[in-house]
Amino acid sequence: MDGSPDMSTSPAPHAPAHPPPDPQLIADWTCRLQSAGDEVARLVEDLVAANAPALAECFYGGLLKDPRANRFLDPDQVQGRLKPSLQRWLRQLASARAGDVESLHRLHEHVGQVHARIGIPVDLVGRGTRILKEHMHQVIGAATADATLALRASLHLDGLMDLALESMTRAYARSREAASELDGSFRLFSLIQNVGTERERQRALLLAWENALLYALTADQPGPVENLLVSRSEFGLWFLHKGMASFGETSETRQVGELAERIDAALRERLPGSGSAAERRALLDEIRGWAAEIRNLVGVLFEGIGDLESGRDALTRLLNRRFLPTILRREVALQANTGRQFAVLMLDLDHFKAINDQYGHEAGDRALQHVAAILVENTRGSDYLFRYGGEEFVVVLGSVSRTEAVAIAHALRRAIAESPVLLQGGVRLPLTASIGVALQDGHPDYERVLARADAAMYQAKRGGRDQVVVADGGLPDPPGQRALRG
Repeated sequence: MDGSPDMSTSPAPHAPAHPPPDPQLIADWTCRLQSAGDEVARLVEDLVAANAPALAECFYGGLLKDPRANRFLDPDQVQGRLKPSLQRWLRQLASARAGDVESLHRLHEHVGQVHARIGIPVDLVGRGTRILKEHMHQVIGAATADATLALRASLHLDGLMDLALESMTRAYARSREAASELDGSFRLFSLIQNVGTERERQRALLLAWENALLYALTADQPGPVENLLVSRSEFGLWFLHKGMASFGETSETRQVGELAERIDAALRERLPGSGSAAERRALLDEIRGWAAEIRNLVGVLFEGIGDLESGRDALTRLLNRRFLPTILRREVALQANTGRQFAVLMLDLDHFKAINDQYGHEAGDRALQHVAAILVENTRGSDYLFRYGGEEFVVVLGSVSRTEAVAIAHALRRAIAESPVLLQGGVRLPLTASIGVALQDGHPDYERVLARADAAMYQAKRGGRDQVVVADGGLPDPPGQRALRG
C-alpha cells in the first residue's frame, strides 16, 4: 500500500512537509500500543512475521480481482517490489511499541499522501485492510488454544490496522482537498497571456485542418487516414492537453470531445470506401458541419476564461511550478484512459552561476528570458512550459513517442547552443543546456516520471553538459550529488 500501492517510507521528490500530527490520533496510537501487553504484542508480532509472505499473496490477490486495480498494480511491480514492501510494512506495524508512535504515524501520513497523489480509490485500501485482518484472524485462531488470548490478539491487530487506515485516510483526504483546490484554481487560470489572440489562433488552426482535409478529399490519393484526424491536428492536440485542462469538465468541452470523436470515426469508417467524388463531397460537408459546431463551442469556452497571473513566472512569463502537479496528474490520467504517452524534459542551463558571477544577475535574468523564448518557439502549442526554479525548466510533451520526445529534446539543446544571448555592450554570451528526458512508464505516481527526468538531467551534467540523456527508469541520484550542478 505505498504509492503503487506499496509501503515505501521514502518521501517522494519535492514532497510537501508533513503537517503537525493530530494529537488525538497520536494519543490513540499510544493507548493501543501500551494496552496490548507483552504476551499479546509478541504473539501478534511473531505470527505476522511468520505469515507475511502469505498475507502479501492474499492482499494482492484480493485487490487484483477489482478491475480498477489494474491501473495501479502492474504484475511485475507487484511481484518484485510491492509484495516485499507490504511484508516490511506488516512487520513494522506488528513490532511497533509505544516509543515508535510518531514515526509510525508519519509513515502512514506519507502513505496516504502518495495514495492521494496517484488517485487510488480509498475503498480499495479499505478492502485490502479488511482482507489482511480476516486472514490474520484465522492465523491467530489456529495458533493458540487459549480463546481469551486469541481474542485479545485479534483485537490488538484490528486496532493497529484501523489506526493505520485512519492515519492514511486523514492524510489522503487532506491531500485530495488541496489537489482539488489547485485544480480549481488552474481551471480559472488562463494558460495563455492573451485570450483574444489564443482564441483566434485556435480558430485558425481548426480552419487549417479543414483546408487540409478539403485538399485531401479532392485529391486522387487522399493519403493515410490517420494524418487527417482532427485529434491529431494542432488544434486537436491543443484541446486535449491544454483546452480540456484549462476549461474544465463542462457540457461544452464534452460536446467538443464527442464531435471530434464523431469526425475521426467518420473518416476511419467512410474515407477508405469513398471512391467517387460525390461520396467524398458528402463526407466533407458532414464533417464541416461538425467542425462549425466545434468552432462555436470553443468560442463560448473562451468567453468564460479569465487571465490570472498567480501561476505565471514573472521573469520568463512561463508557468511556474504551482500547477505542475495538476498538469502531470492529468497527463497520467490521459495516458491511462487513452494510451497516449507523455514525456517530461528537465532542462538546466550549464554554468549559470558563472554567468551571474561574471556578468551580473541582470545578465542571468536576460539569459533565462532568452531560453524561455527559445522553448516557446521550438515546442508545440499542446506542450507545457514551466520555469521550475532558478535556472531549471520543465517541458511536458503530450502525445509523444520516445523517438519524438528525444528529437524535441535534441532540437531544444541545439537551438540553445546555436543562439547566444545578446548582452549590453554587444557581448554575445554562448549558452548550453543539459536535458533529461523521461517517458511516462505507466506508473500512476507522477512524481516518478519527474524524478526520472531529474536524474537523467543530472547524468547529463555529470557526463559533460550540453547533452541529452534519456532516463533508463532507475532511481534518482542521491540529493547530495545535486551540488555538482551549475
